[in-house]
Amino acid sequence: MQTEILIAGFGGQGVLLGGQLIAYAGMDSGKEVTWIPSYGPEMRGGTANCTAIVSDEEIGSPLVHYPQAVIAMSLPSLDKYEHEVIPGGVLIVNSSMVNRPVMRRDIYPILIPGNEIAESLGDRRMTNMVLLGGLLANLPFLTIESIEKALKEHLPVRHHRLLPLNFQALHRGAEYKAENAPSLNFNSQ
Repeated sequence: MQTEILIAGFGGQGVLLGGQLIAYAGMDSGKEVTWIPSYGPEMRGGTANCTAIVSDEEIGSPLVHYPQAVIAMSLPSLDKYEHEVIPGGVLIVNSSMVNRPVMRRDIYPILIPGNEIAESLGDRRMTNMVLLGGLLANLPFLTIESIEKALKEHLPVRHHRLLPLNFQALHRGAEYKAENAPSLNFNSQ
């Protein structure tokens, strides 16, 4: 099985870290992975996105054109990438930063107030973990525990004090599941 993910938002929202954690968790689980970051020259505040592929078999191409899931952390990200999710795919939307409904009816939109949840945990920087938890609850190609392990093993030691907060954020996001969604399990595209 091959799962392709796209995460998009602004620089400083943890977009690239989210993709790296998916790649690390997949790699640490013995899977084949790719991770490709893309960001504007402004970095913080500019556009940022990344793609990640996690596969049981060798990956033919690292390019992601029609992902099974998109995490849209901002309105411009939703506007740009909503149409790229494959039919039946998952669209995780940070409803804290989006003021319009999802237009497509052939995908599973999961609206998560990521900023509010992160702020209730005491640190707005946890928004990316909230949304990543929501993704894994709706498209279980990796476990939350594998992301927690990747955080422990790959996060710089100076940030380890934030591990419990990251774990809380993942679990809070995982509470948001698509209503009446079938088991979302995609074969290789």
